[in-house]
Amino acid sequence: MIIKPMVRSNICLNAHPAGCAKSVQDQIAYVKAQKHSASSSPKNVLVLGCSGGYGLASRIVAAFGYGAATFGVSLEKAGTETKGGTPGWYNNLAFDQAAAAEGLTALTFNGDAFSDAVKTEIVEAARARGIRFDLVVYSLASPVRTDPDSGVMYKSVIKPVGAPFSGKTFDPMTGDIKEISAEPATEDEIAQTVKVMGGEDWARWISHLADGGVLADGVITVAYSYVGPEVSQAIYRRGTIGRAKEHLEKTAAELNQKMAAYRGSAYVSVNKGLITRASAVIPIIPLYLSVLFKVMKRRGTHEGCIEQMNRLFAERLYTGGAIPVDEENRIRIDDWEMDPEVQAEVSEIMPKVTAENIAELADLAGYKHDFLATSGFDIAGVDYEKDVPRLDTL
Repeated sequence: MIIKPMVRSNICLNAHPAGCAKSVQDQIAYVKAQKHSASSSPKNVLVLGCSGGYGLASRIVAAFGYGAATFGVSLEKAGTETKGGTPGWYNNLAFDQAAAAEGLTALTFNGDAFSDAVKTEIVEAARARGIRFDLVVYSLASPVRTDPDSGVMYKSVIKPVGAPFSGKTFDPMTGDIKEISAEPATEDEIAQTVKVMGGEDWARWISHLADGGVLADGVITVAYSYVGPEVSQAIYRRGTIGRAKEHLEKTAAELNQKMAAYRGSAYVSVNKGLITRASAVIPIIPLYLSVLFKVMKRRGTHEGCIEQMNRLFAERLYTGGAIPVDEENRIRIDDWEMDPEVQAEVSEIMPKVTAENIAELADLAGYKHDFLATSGFDIAGVDYEKDVPRLDTL
C-alpha cells in the first residue's frame, strides 16, 4: 500500500510507519550528538503520554541522552492489514526498537493512563524490576477522561470564557486564510475541561506511585504547559484551557508539599508553542505560530520538541544546581519565544498577513512540514512511493 496524507479540517487522519520511524531516529541522532551532564542525570524515568510531541521527546532525551531506563504510557491504535495505526503507535515501536538495539531498559504500556488499572500495572512492573522513579513526566493530551471514582466521562473543549472569540486561521496545505469563531464556554464545559486537562490525574499518579513504593529519594515530577502571547490569551490562557493550566499549576504547589517526604519536587514547565495535532484547530494559533517560526528561524532561535526538551533537561532539570523558576515557581523554557523583541516583531507582522503574502511574511512551508511530520509525512530520507506491505509493524 502506498500511503499519502489524508487531511481534513486541518487534521491529518492517517500516519506513515516509515516516516514516523525516521522522525524518531532523527530525534535520537540529535540527542546523541549533544553534551549531557554525567554528574546529574535521571536514572529511572516514567513518561505519561510518551507517544508524541513533548512526551516522546522527553523520553528520547532521558534514554539516549542520559542512558536512563524508561517506562512509557500512551493509548494508541495498532495498524491492521487494511487500516493504518496512529502516529504514536509507530513512534513507540521505533523508540522501543532503538532502545533495545542499544541495550536500554524501555517498557511501553499501551493503555488509558487516566485509569487506576494502568497505574497499578506500572507500579507492579516497577516493583518487579526493583525500579524507583526519579523523574515522572506528565505529558498527557487527551480530549476525554473517565473519572476512576465516578465512572463519568468528561470532555474538554477549546473555547473562550465570558465572550465570543474570533480569529484568523489558515489551511496548512493551501495557505488559504479564513476567520473562525468560538462561542464562550458554559460553566459545565469549563469544569469538564479542568477535569480532563487539569492536575487531578497528575496528583493521582503521584499518590499511586508513592503508595506503591516506587518513587526515589529526590524524585522530580514535571508537567507541561503553555502561556503564549497576548494575541492568543482570550482563546487560550484566559479560556477553558487556561483554567485547566491554572489548576495544573496549583496542583504542582500541592504536590511539592506532599513530596517533601522524598525530598522531591514538582514543577510545571512552560514550553514553546509548537505544532501539534491539537493546536492546528485552535483559532489564531496556526497563524501566530507560522509568523513566530519565521521570526525565530531568522534569529537562529527556533526549536522543535526535541531541542526544547534537550534544553529543559540540560539547562534546567539536570545542571547539578538549583532548578531556575519564575515568580510562580514555573520552569520557563519558552524564554526564547517570549523574548520581547521576538514578540514585538511577531505582533507587527501578524496584522499584515493575507492569503497573497502569507508565504512571504510567515513560515508557511515550515508550518506545513511540521504539520505533516507529526503524522510521519514529509520526512527527509523516506521514500513515500515505496509500498508498505503491513501497517502494524515497521
